[in-house]
Amino acid sequence: MAGIGSRIVRAARLEPALYEEVEADRSATGQAFLVVVLSSVAGGIGALGWVGSSGVSGLILGAIGAAVAWIVWAFLILIIGTKILATAETRSDLGELLRTLGFATSPGLLRVLGVIPGLGTLAILAVTIWMLAAMVVAVRQALDYTSTWRAVAVCAIGFFTNLAISGFIAGLADRA
Repeated sequence: MAGIGSRIVRAARLEPALYEEVEADRSATGQAFLVVVLSSVAGGIGALGWVGSSGVSGLILGAIGAAVAWIVWAFLILIIGTKILATAETRSDLGELLRTLGFATSPGLLRVLGVIPGLGTLAILAVTIWMLAAMVVAVRQALDYTSTWRAVAVCAIGFFTNLAISGFIAGLADRA
């Protein structure tokens, strides 16, 4: 099993070979989960710089929420990428997507920079764009696409679908 630190750096560099590697390595699922949790904790720490303190409970709930969102995101990408926008070469399963998408959150470790006054918002924006680029590479590799634009389309449809689902759930929670 390759070292997680090396994999995080390679994922952040958007190396397609890394995404192919973790796609095939079933033992990397735990590493991918750890990257998701660390990235969300980093995001929680970074958010302290612009939304105020939510304390330890906020960080824990954020990490749990990120793990759930990771699984939902992978499931959406699986459906969209293998059913709606599949090509003849498209082959993937939920585990492969969990691993590649988990490592695609690697740039999110830098969201801790959000606590820096005057730089925080810009850092969060830059890291978010970087994470989206990593998601596109992860989807392209995991779904065996030859077109980056197809991967962009899958991510965009997944993003807006996830946003709609989240909005619906938030609306239900407000009524309760």
